[in-house]
Amino acid sequence: MNKEDIGLLYEYDRWANHRTLQAASQLSAEAFTRDLGGSFRSVRDTLVHILGGEWIWLSYWKMESHSFAALADLRTRRDALFSPELFPTFDAVQRKWEEVEKQQIEFVGGITDERLEKKLVFRSTELKLSHLMQHMANHSTYHRGQISLMMRQLKAEPMATDFHVFMAEVKA
Repeated sequence: MNKEDIGLLYEYDRWANHRTLQAASQLSAEAFTRDLGGSFRSVRDTLVHILGGEWIWLSYWKMESHSFAALADLRTRRDALFSPELFPTFDAVQRKWEEVEKQQIEFVGGITDERLEKKLVFRSTELKLSHLMQHMANHSTYHRGQISLMMRQLKAEPMATDFHVFMAEVKA
């Protein structure tokens, strides 16, 4: 992937996140935090998981040194900063989302094709930054799908977040 591809992927990710947040904003406070028995208990918890994932990857990519220890430290910080209980309302989630998204836009806007080729430590291997960035967007897509199911369980209407819808609505 090159800079343009990553830019498009992250524009899509933001668009899909916004649509998911827009749908979630229509839920009552009780429905937003209702335990539905999924991987992450509620719509709120799943949104916070997506947000924490976007934050940790962005933080890792912005670091000067990439190591197992640095990633472990970031996981500890993520777990403290993105505990669902710290976000009691939709508005609290929305405010933090805006903060992380602003940093993400800045990072993606400054990315170069050369930097996308840089390898970073991940688990027992090293992966290109471009591949880790694809992973992050895919991770968010996966969990947005879970939120769509939760919305249906709550008798609420999810919003379509398909890539082809994004291309037709935003890029046409």
